[in-house]
Amino acid sequence: MDTNSDSVQFVTLPRIEISFGTAPFGLFLSKCLKAHIPLVRDAVHELTCSNPVQLAGFVVDMFCTHMIDVADEFGVPSYLFFPPSAAFLGFLLHLRFLHDYEGLDINEFKDSDAELEVSSFANSVPGKAFSSLMIDKESGGAEMLHHHTRRFRHVKGILVNTVIELESHAIQSLSESTVPVVYPVGPILNTRKGSDRGQQDASAIMSWLDDQPPSSVVFQCFGSMGSFGADQIKEIAHALEHSGHRFLWSLRQPPPKGKVITSDYENIEQVLLEGFLHRTARIRKVIGWAPQIAVLAYSAIGGFVSHCGWNSLLKSIWYGVPVAT
Repeated sequence: MDTNSDSVQFVTLPRIEISFGTAPFGLFLSKCLKAHIPLVRDAVHELTCSNPVQLAGFVVDMFCTHMIDVADEFGVPSYLFFPPSAAFLGFLLHLRFLHDYEGLDINEFKDSDAELEVSSFANSVPGKAFSSLMIDKESGGAEMLHHHTRRFRHVKGILVNTVIELESHAIQSLSESTVPVVYPVGPILNTRKGSDRGQQDASAIMSWLDDQPPSSVVFQCFGSMGSFGADQIKEIAHALEHSGHRFLWSLRQPPPKGKVITSDYENIEQVLLEGFLHRTARIRKVIGWAPQIAVLAYSAIGGFVSHCGWNSLLKSIWYGVPVAT
């Protein structure tokens, strides 16, 4: 997005101090967003009073469904922006239906071999593949998702970050359901190579990639919430070393209790196999945070080992990099 465009105006809301306390992450997120309702209401009121342009509607994020109530107060329609895939939209709607009308407890799928038939997926969905946020009662994730998914039906349309050629089955299944009309508006990507994280880290990575042959490096990255235990890290390191291929590995440590975002290791050698960095020095670069867009755009990258987060998949498709899931 061009932030200098005359057609786009950004409004920064006043800061609110909210105590996390012992509230599960999912419930805290809902509490935080709900607390912003008066601020959004005031900001929209001020804009409509000082601007001759008529208010046409609200576009709200999938976790900001509290703002549908504000749109109703102003007498304008709401549209939902759904950043994940159309298939996942259908999955959430199906789970909400089973929970509300058939008494399904999603937690029953934890460590289960059971599979769920969902119309937006061509194949059944294994319970073991459900997000941990959904089947961890302590996180409050399932309750939060159910709450917001119920509100999806109160909007006039749903804008999904996808393209019909990529998800024709899912989009067709949604068009045959009773949900509001779905608009594929993707892929919406921020392809700017710059980063807020610090240009020094990115420069070192790019400098290493500059020295690698075209399509020779496997990029391994598992998202801002992706981390592994010590035994898994050692197994991955063993496999990478014995593959003999060049690799760029974004390795992050698990988040502290109560948090969801991973962080960099202070000493990465402590979690790797003894001598691994020395033995693989000619073919590897092990990093913490990764400038994913810039890396995938590089000609040296020949493959991407990914957790298959939707943004990661869209970026990889955009730059034509094969994915190993």
